[in-house]
Amino acid sequence: MQQTLPSHACIVRVFCEVSVCHWGVSMNGKTIRMNRILESGRAVIVPMDHGVSDGAIDGLIDMERTISLVEKGGASAVLLHKGLIKSMHAPPGCGVIMHASAGTKYADDRNRKVLVSTVDNAIRLGADAISVHVNVGGSATEHDMLEALGEVADRCDETGMPLLAMTYPRGKGVTGSPAEVAHAARIGGELGADLVKCPYTGDVSSMRLVTAACPVPVVIAGGPKCETDAAVLQMVEDAMAAGCAGISLGRNIFQHRRPDLMTAALRSIIIDGTTAREAAEILGNGMGKTAHVISIA
Repeated sequence: MQQTLPSHACIVRVFCEVSVCHWGVSMNGKTIRMNRILESGRAVIVPMDHGVSDGAIDGLIDMERTISLVEKGGASAVLLHKGLIKSMHAPPGCGVIMHASAGTKYADDRNRKVLVSTVDNAIRLGADAISVHVNVGGSATEHDMLEALGEVADRCDETGMPLLAMTYPRGKGVTGSPAEVAHAARIGGELGADLVKCPYTGDVSSMRLVTAACPVPVVIAGGPKCETDAAVLQMVEDAMAAGCAGISLGRNIFQHRRPDLMTAALRSIIIDGTTAREAAEILGNGMGKTAHVISIA
């Protein structure tokens, strides 16, 4: 008899119940922290770790201002490197995810990511979760990144720290096909992540292959900045229709003219279940009806 798989929201709920009843204090701590990031199983995450890989790009010069704006818009969490978490004058009102992987655009192997912090440091800094980046395929160091992910996952279970795995198919001989994205997402779930971030595959049907293949909730990456607001909103509406648990969008939020309004518009789709057209009204009402980028066909 074929068993029906639960939705991601149900997986989160079952995860919470089992952790409290059977897995002791550390897993109960993981549940508490996860609930600061996931709202009814959904999340609006704004990553701002680009300063290490790409430098001080537009939108990430005045970090405290940008963090304040996305927090105002209703972000579930921001994702930062340890130095920025330490330097903040006041902790954000939203969740904080400490990114533990790094690599720069100047490296010979740009797909290689190394660990630059630890789970214990994330706990000391007061983070609600930790994230690790793995690029699958095309890198001679893939095995090192997989090993690091597995070790961090074990320590997260020991300490009650949620783990977000960023698993992307990247490198020589990798096309980024839906099957490869699904494989990368599956790797994250099977090696112990509580939440997986992966690229959006371009349409609802192919993205459903990814969410079906992954045993834990999936959030989509934003990739390069989209040309229009309408494209961003529609992408997110389609991702939610495909069973995703939310987003982890950087440039499309923090490089927007109004990061607060874009965050609010995306939140309305993810948390409130509005359409892209309805979410566009949030942007239009906030920026003025003349904003040409909000047109949705």
